[in-house]
Amino acid sequence: MRRAALAATCASVVALTGCDDKQQVAAAGPPPAVAVTVMTIASHGAAAQIDLSGRVEPIRTAEVRARVDGIVQKLLYTEGTDVNAGAPLFAIDDSDYRAQLEQANAMLQRALAVQTNAQSVVARFRPLVQRQAVSAQEYEAAVSAQGQAQASVADARAAVTLAKLRLERCVVRAPIAGRVGRALVTEGALVSAASATLLAQINQLSPIFATFPKSNTAILDLMDEARQGGLQLSKDIRFPVQITLANGRAYDETGEVDFADLSIDPATGAQSVRARFQNADRVLLPGQFVTGRFRIGERQDAVLVPSRAVALNAGGASVYVVGADDIAHLRQVVLGDQQQGQWEVRSGLATGERVIVDGWQKIAPEQRVRAVEQHGPGPGP
Repeated sequence: MRRAALAATCASVVALTGCDDKQQVAAAGPPPAVAVTVMTIASHGAAAQIDLSGRVEPIRTAEVRARVDGIVQKLLYTEGTDVNAGAPLFAIDDSDYRAQLEQANAMLQRALAVQTNAQSVVARFRPLVQRQAVSAQEYEAAVSAQGQAQASVADARAAVTLAKLRLERCVVRAPIAGRVGRALVTEGALVSAASATLLAQINQLSPIFATFPKSNTAILDLMDEARQGGLQLSKDIRFPVQITLANGRAYDETGEVDFADLSIDPATGAQSVRARFQNADRVLLPGQFVTGRFRIGERQDAVLVPSRAVALNAGGASVYVVGADDIAHLRQVVLGDQQQGQWEVRSGLATGERVIVDGWQKIAPEQRVRAVEQHGPGPGP
């Protein structure tokens, strides 16, 4: 009996304790609403931008080739440096060409002597033929010899010019200004004019091009958006272009589009767009990978939210939207361009809705919040 009474007493105590806990929880009520900063969505005009990946290309490339036969005697430049047009790069053995020039000069002197003699014969025969002291046939032969002598002089002069040209070409000079690469031949190498031996290559680095392929599908999408009135394309093809280097650093200089291909490459289905940069600091090099951002016009009714309001994850992008009942709802959105600390939201938000800008990290979906309004898009992250 005593055990039964003790058990009954314990049960009563437990029951009373449970009732007290429930009463305390009920008295405490729901957790307090978390204070968050919200922004009411409004549409704005915003720059329309596209990002394209491309490669840097030299504005001009020159192949330095041998134009005479001979042995390379000396390298006259420092590999990898900038040179001016006409700067000497290689010296080829010129001993044979000096001898050829001397021979050509001697032939010219001989031709001049023959010409002088022929001219004097014609001058002497001219009055004699009038007095019939010299036959007309002899006079005509003298005139013909004079003409042949003049032709021989012209031929000899051309030979001298050619010999001088060959001698000059023994010093190989830069055809353009730019940065010259490594030498492709060494001192002592035999080079040939017939095979046009490649000696080096020069790339002009300032200014310089960056070429970007853009898919035909993306081009058609932009044209459709423009026809529907949501996008106003710039009438000037010289769009400003900002590029990001392979290490993620933004390049300081802004370039501009100077050419867009008139056709689509059937192999890639893309149209090439080329931008020009001054590249005075020589940071951009041929073959370098870059990402270009092109400002192509303006979107009329863009929805912009601060970048810090957007949660990015493997599943995409999302924001918290606060309803009229102050309940926070997690909403998936589709993003467009990011610029000046703001994301353009292409779909998922409507004007007039309230988006949590600050404090969404402290809440869970469907939780009540205390919304504090922020006016305007506000600063970026």
